[in-house]
Amino acid sequence: MTKESGAPMATTTTSATSPRELRRVAAATVIGTTIEWYDFFLYASAAGLVFGKLFFEPAGPQAGTIIAFATVGVSFLFRPLGAFLAGHFGDRIGRKAMLVITLILMGAATTLIGVLPTYEQVGVLAPILLMVLRILQGLSTGGEWGGAVLMAVEHAPAEQRGRMGAFPQIGVPIGLLLASGVLALMTGVISPGEQFLEWGWRIPFLLSVVLIVVGIVVRRAVEESPVFTEISERKEQTKIPVVELFRKHWLLVVLAALTFAGNNAAGYMTTGGYIQNYATMPLADGGLVGMERTPVLLAVAGASVVWLAMTFLAGVVSDRIGRKNTYIIGWIAFLAVVFVLFPLVNTGNVWLLFLGLSLFAIGNGFTYGQQAAYFAELF
Repeated sequence: MTKESGAPMATTTTSATSPRELRRVAAATVIGTTIEWYDFFLYASAAGLVFGKLFFEPAGPQAGTIIAFATVGVSFLFRPLGAFLAGHFGDRIGRKAMLVITLILMGAATTLIGVLPTYEQVGVLAPILLMVLRILQGLSTGGEWGGAVLMAVEHAPAEQRGRMGAFPQIGVPIGLLLASGVLALMTGVISPGEQFLEWGWRIPFLLSVVLIVVGIVVRRAVEESPVFTEISERKEQTKIPVVELFRKHWLLVVLAALTFAGNNAAGYMTTGGYIQNYATMPLADGGLVGMERTPVLLAVAGASVVWLAMTFLAGVVSDRIGRKNTYIIGWIAFLAVVFVLFPLVNTGNVWLLFLGLSLFAIGNGFTYGQQAAYFAELF
């Protein structure tokens, strides 16, 4: 097979899946990834806004913020392990079962963060518990993405893989929209100072329980991937799939990882809480902009809508012009905007902040929407 879109997958990609089932799969994957990434981005946003003060207070304002962001990064060390475990068992017990497991794991970790004691209450045990729960989030996120995109792409006809693969992808900006929106609501309706730090930040984490129940109900209603069903019927499963993967396709793994790393390095600067912290850090604590929390969170939420639209558009466009050409458009868009983002943020004007993030979201979407179909077709 080639490395471009439309290449036949090694196993049958059903074109007999009914439109109704395709809609159900689309709903299940987008809802599931939305919930997973709501939890993930909620932590990242809270790291920039409150965790430095509540869990790493003895380190001081700036060092505490750096440590809080380091805990965001720790999860990325465990995402490959989560992807390996979910991929291994997803080839054995099915995509559907693993997607339910990762959803429950993420929801449990997020909810428990909402009831954690702070450093002031239990001392060093607080950041240790926070770190453990963040690691669990990393494991579940690593497993969620691969399973969700396989479920979407393996159900899709060949000519719609980009479009169907975009559904789990748009769950990411929707998750950011929800996380930023809920935090903006909390900072807007209660005191952004003492009340928010005391209890307001916990409510968005506790709301994850409701989302998890919805996600489980929707995902259990979806049929198993037809490709997994075909593999199971053959009874030719490899004992340790990851060994076979690296033995036969190690170069593709490396190239695919580097492609994803480029998108993530740029994207997480705006979605991982850094911009929120950069724009809101008080001038007295060494900040350069000193904006209020609520308008910054609203600007991030608004830009995530642009990211959502561009992500879905990239998936659709990639079915027409190819995955690689769509990537090139995205990287050109990134290059055109990357040098103006921080000058716009540094103005301290919320509308210019929104403009900068929205322009950045164009490149972010066009290097992300086609990724699900592209990775599935590579292997």
